[in-house]
Amino acid sequence: MKNLPVQMARWSAAHPWRGIGGWLVFVVLCLGVGISVGTNPATTEDFRIGEAGRGEAIAAEGGLQQRPVEHVLITAKPGTGKLDVAAAASAAADISARMGKLPEVLSVADPVRSTDHTAVRVTVTMKGPELEGKKHVDPLIEQTAAVQQAHPGLRVEETGSPSISKGVEKLRSDDLARTEVIALPVTLITLLLVFSSVAMALVPLLLALSSIVAAVGLSMVASHVFPDAGVGTNVILLIGLAVGVDYTLFYLKREREERARAGGELSSQAVVELAAATSGRAVVLSGLAVAVSSATLYLADDVIFSSIATGAVLVTLVAVVSSLTVLPALLAKLGMRAERRAVRRAARGRTPRKQETHKAGPGRLTAAVLRPVVKHPAATLTVTVLGLLALAAPVLGLRLTDMGRETHSRSIVAMQVYDRLNAAYPDLKSMHQVVVRADADRSSEVTSALRELAADVEDDPRLSGTSRLTTSPDRRISMLQLQVPHYVSSEEAQSSLQDIRDTHVPDTVGRVKNAETAVTGDVARYTDYPTHQEQKLPLIIGALLLVTFAMTVWAFRSVVLALVGMVLNLLSAAASLGILVMVFQHTWAEGLVDFTSTGSIGSRVPLFLLVILFGLSMDYQVFVISRIREAALRGVPTRRAVIEGIGSSAGVVTSAAVVMVTVFASFAALHLIEMKQIGFSLAVAVLLDAFVIRMLVLPSLMLLLGEANWWPSGRVRRAHRTTGRASRPLESVR
Repeated sequence: MKNLPVQMARWSAAHPWRGIGGWLVFVVLCLGVGISVGTNPATTEDFRIGEAGRGEAIAAEGGLQQRPVEHVLITAKPGTGKLDVAAAASAAADISARMGKLPEVLSVADPVRSTDHTAVRVTVTMKGPELEGKKHVDPLIEQTAAVQQAHPGLRVEETGSPSISKGVEKLRSDDLARTEVIALPVTLITLLLVFSSVAMALVPLLLALSSIVAAVGLSMVASHVFPDAGVGTNVILLIGLAVGVDYTLFYLKREREERARAGGELSSQAVVELAAATSGRAVVLSGLAVAVSSATLYLADDVIFSSIATGAVLVTLVAVVSSLTVLPALLAKLGMRAERRAVRRAARGRTPRKQETHKAGPGRLTAAVLRPVVKHPAATLTVTVLGLLALAAPVLGLRLTDMGRETHSRSIVAMQVYDRLNAAYPDLKSMHQVVVRADADRSSEVTSALRELAADVEDDPRLSGTSRLTTSPDRRISMLQLQVPHYVSSEEAQSSLQDIRDTHVPDTVGRVKNAETAVTGDVARYTDYPTHQEQKLPLIIGALLLVTFAMTVWAFRSVVLALVGMVLNLLSAAASLGILVMVFQHTWAEGLVDFTSTGSIGSRVPLFLLVILFGLSMDYQVFVISRIREAALRGVPTRRAVIEGIGSSAGVVTSAAVVMVTVFASFAALHLIEMKQIGFSLAVAVLLDAFVIRMLVLPSLMLLLGEANWWPSGRVRRAHRTTGRASRPLESVR
C-alpha cells in the first residue's frame, strides 16, 4: 500500500476537488502551450527514403527538385459530341492568362492537345516545395471554376498532386468526424451495459476525451523535435479512445469489486486505495508497455512512423496519468455522494438500498468457455494454436506496396479528373528521373551520357519515348526525366525502373568518373519505400520481442511468462496479419468491406499493426496475469489461481475489447485504403487476442506449465508453503 499509484490515489481521493481541478488545469495548459508554439509540419526533405530520396536531395541541391504541379483539363461536355477546338483554345488562353497573374504560380506551360484530339491540357507549376502545394492551391481551383463558368459549353476541370492532397485531407477529416459519431455512442452504450450507471459510464469516456485533448497539445510541442507528418492527430484519436477507456475501465471495475466486497464497511477513500493497490499497478505497467512498444517505431527511421510513435506514446502516458490522478478523485466524489444519499434515506426512515454484492469466480459464459480448457488443456491448446497458425498461413504471400495516388477514393473530385487526364495523356501517369552530380567541368560528359541513356530507352515499349534533360545553373547537377505511360504499381513501370538502375545507368552515366548517380521519380518512390520498411521490420520485431520480454520479467519476475508473452504476441499478430492478407489482397471481400483491392497491403500497415498490437496485448496480459498472480500469492494453487484470475478478469477484458474493437472497426469504414486496412487489422487483432489468446491459449498453457509459470521467482512457492494449500485439488468450474 506504499507504492506510487496508491500514494497518488490516496492524495487524490483525500483532496478530490484539487485532483479534479489540477487535471483540468493540466489539460488546458497542454492545449494552450501546444497552440502557442504551433505545429511543426514535416517538410519534403523529411520524407526522403532510399535511393529515390537521395536522388531528390541531389536534384534539390541544383534547384531541379519536383515542384507542385496542377493540370487543367479541357474536354467536351458529356453528350455534346467532339471537342470544339476553337472553343478549347479560347478556354486554354483564358486559363493561361488567369493563372499567370496568381502569386502562387511559378510558370504556365503552353497548351497541349491530346493525340486523339479529345482534350487540351494546360500545366501550371506552383511556387514553393512540392509538399506545400496543397496549402496554396485554392486560388488556382477558383480560377479554373471561373473559366468553367465563362465557357459553359466545355468541361474545364483541375487535378494534380496539390488538389488531390487537399481532397484526401478533406475526405480524411470527414471520415474521422463520421467515426467519432459511430465510436462514441457505441462506447457509451457498452459502458452503460457494464456499469448500469450513467455517471459511471461517462467517467471513462470523459477521461479518454480529455486525455486526447491534452495529448494533442503535447504533440504540437513534440513536433518541434519529431516533425508532424499529418497523421499524429489521427493516431492520438485512434489509440487515445481505446487505451483511455480501457485503463479507466480496469480501475473502475476493481473499485466496484472492492466496494461490493467491503459491504459498506469501508469509506470511499479506502476503497479507492484498494483499487489503486491492485489495478493501479496494472494500469501503470500496461501503459508503460504500450508506450515503450510504440517507441520502437522510431527505429523505422521514417518521419511518418516517428509521428505515429510520438502520438501513441504521448496519449498513452497521459491516459495513465489521468487514471492515477483525477480518476481516484472522481471515484471518491461519486462514492461520497452515494454515502450521503444513504444517510439521507436513513434519516427519512426509508429502507437503505441493498448493497451491491460481489460474485466470485467466472460468469456463466466464461465458465462455459473455460470448462474444456480445464478438462483438456493440451487438446484445447493444440486445436487453438493450429487454428491460429492456419489463419496466419496467408502471411507467406504478403505483398507490401506503397499505396500510390491511383489508390485514392474516386469520391474525391480531383481523382475523377485524374482518371480522365491519364486516359487522354497516358505519359503523365508516372516518370523516372536519372539524377547525376559531378564537377562542373564534366557537365558535357554527363549530358552526353544522359542523352545516350535516353536514346537507349527511346524504343522501350514500357516508356513513352519522351524525355527531358535539364542542368543546374552551376552545371554540377543534371537530370534526365523519362515519362512512363503506366501506373507506378504496374509490372511495366517496376521492371523498367529495375532495368534503368541495373543496366542503363551503369552502362552510360555510370562510366563518368567521380559522378554520383541516383534514380528517383514516382516509380522509384513507390518502390523504395516498401523496401525500406522491409529492411527495418526485423529490427523492430526484435526490439518488440525484447520489450515484451523485459516488461514481463520486470512485472512478474518470471522468465517463463515472459517467453509465453512473446510467443503469444507473435501468434496473435501473425493470425491477424494473415486475415488481413486474405481479405485485402483478394477481391472476394470488396463488397463486404467496401474497397477496391490493390492486390497488396500498405507498406506501413504491418509495422503499425505489430507495434500497436504488441502494446495492447500487454494490456490484457498484465491485467489477467496480475489477477492470477494475486490469487497465487494468497496461497491459492496455481491451477485454481489460473481459473480464478481468468474468471475475475474476463468481464473487464471483454468489455475493454468491445470498446477497442468498436473504435478500430470504425476506422475500417474510412475511404482511404491504408487507414481501412489499419482499422480492420487492429479490430481483428483485438478480437483474437481478447477472446482466443487470453481465454483459451493462455489459460491452457498456464495450466499445463503449473508451478513452472513463476520460474525463477520463489514468492509463489513460498506463499504456497506458508498456507499449506499447494496440494489442494482443483475445484470444478461451475
